[in-house]
Amino acid sequence: MSSNIVLKRGLDIPVKGAADRRVMREVEPGTVAVNPTVYKGLVPRLLVREGDPVAAGSPVLADKDRPEILFTSPVSGSVKEIVRGEKRRLLAVVIESDGKGTAVDFGACDPSSLSREEAAALLLKSGLWGGIISRPYGVMADPSVSPKSIFISAFSTAPLAPDTNFSLGHEVEAVQAGVRLLSRLTDGGVHLCLSAETYSASPFHKIEGAIVHTVSGPHPAGNVGVQISHISPIRRGETVWTVPIQAVAAMGRLVLTGKLSLMRRIAVTGPAAEDHAYVEALPGTPVAEIVKPGENVRVIDGDLLSGRTLAHDGWTGFFTDQITLIREGNETELFGWAKPFRPKLYSSSPCYFSWLTPWKKYDMDTNLHGGQRAFVETKCFSDVTPMDIFPIYLIKACLAGEIEKMEKFGIYEVLPEDLALCDYVDPSKNDIQAIIASGIDLMIKEMA
Repeated sequence: MSSNIVLKRGLDIPVKGAADRRVMREVEPGTVAVNPTVYKGLVPRLLVREGDPVAAGSPVLADKDRPEILFTSPVSGSVKEIVRGEKRRLLAVVIESDGKGTAVDFGACDPSSLSREEAAALLLKSGLWGGIISRPYGVMADPSVSPKSIFISAFSTAPLAPDTNFSLGHEVEAVQAGVRLLSRLTDGGVHLCLSAETYSASPFHKIEGAIVHTVSGPHPAGNVGVQISHISPIRRGETVWTVPIQAVAAMGRLVLTGKLSLMRRIAVTGPAAEDHAYVEALPGTPVAEIVKPGENVRVIDGDLLSGRTLAHDGWTGFFTDQITLIREGNETELFGWAKPFRPKLYSSSPCYFSWLTPWKKYDMDTNLHGGQRAFVETKCFSDVTPMDIFPIYLIKACLAGEIEKMEKFGIYEVLPEDLALCDYVDPSKNDIQAIIASGIDLMIKEMA
């Protein structure tokens, strides 16, 4: 049964630099990288050497613990470089494209006719299984587990988030096929969450084979973790899978054509971006071929709150659908917070005059506007967390490493991104997402 969820708590951050609804160019990279570091829980094993030829869809990595989980090349060509970091940690497999588009044929099929084993085998062989995230803990899904249900969020409320109706509105058929394929993996149904504000105009509201929900409210209303907590909360011993809608479309293209196709629209956003629009590119495309960041500019894979910093000479990842450029806030400000009037700054509290101009967008940077200090217990965390948990107590339990209290206060229901706004509003300037991540790592270690 579908539902309409109305959220009151949360916060929309008014930052400049949203992407216009247009594609400014298509990027055909000379090299792409398969990046294993974006998959939580993966211990990669190399399947290729430098110089080996590859086709689009041929395996280059596998999971050491579950060798049936493969990671494949998005293009045809040859392995140019194996990039390693400290202690020989595998960072990337760089593939030089030959431009021929040679691809492995996995066979087009009707996803509704597949058994669970056949559907899982297709995703495992094609390299798309890594796009399925298992909750709790946000690790790669285990093929041997049947989840309680599968959740897809078809919109995002994060700062400057891409417009899914534009980025994937032309691929409704692929999304439909992807939903049908995913429905073969669970008996609990596929839940598709849409924005209540754009429901009637959304190309996805007629998707069949899914339980459709509408959600309204400020960020993090678009977070799939928040949606799960209001529709089917995760209890101890339960497993729920989530799939980004970009990955759903790739799965649909796989069954429709029989070939791996990962091309997608990536939103280029942020106050420091020269042009705010979309580019069509593959995951693993070099950052320098998508944006030209100037000096003193931070490149973020994702949104301002929960994205990861990208090196200017780095690569995008499998989950990339947004790149944000923002100035580094390393300039000193005369008198700082003691200034009586700061019209160019925004605050979630009424300590600045930004509350008088709710329509205004701000040229934000990375400045924290203060240093880390003693943990102050306030209700600001609860005000921006629309979930049935106790965020302040969960954060303290993670700091203390108290497993029983983490379970009691909601560690099974959250990932760091779900408490990203707590980072933003915290008067003590603590890295709340890092605290939650450390708690999740402890749970994985102790509960395995």
